[in-house]
Amino acid sequence: MKAYTINYDLKAPNRNYDGLFVEIKKSPKWWHFLESTWIIATDETPSQIWNRLIANLDKNDYLLIIEVKDNVQGWLPKEAWDWIHANVPS
Repeated sequence: MKAYTINYDLKAPNRNYDGLFVEIKKSPKWWHFLESTWIIATDETPSQIWNRLIANLDKNDYLLIIEVKDNVQGWLPKEAWDWIHANVPS
C-alpha cells in the first residue's frame, strides 16, 4: 500500500464537503486532522483516487494528491504521528 495526501480548497458557492469526505473514507485507511488535508493508505494510483473524488468537486475547486513517504516533520498530536508511522511506508 502507498500513502497519499489529499489537499483541497473547495470554493463557494457549492462546498460539497460531505460528498468528498464520504468518498475519501472509502479508502482502506484514512486520517484527517488538518482542515483541508487527509492522508490515505491505498493500493490505488493518484489517477484512480482522482477519478473517485472528481464527482464531488466543482469546476472552481482545487484538489492535489501527493504520494507520502515516511520522511516527514511537523507539529501534530501523538495520535497523528502514531497513525503516520503505522501507515506511511518508508
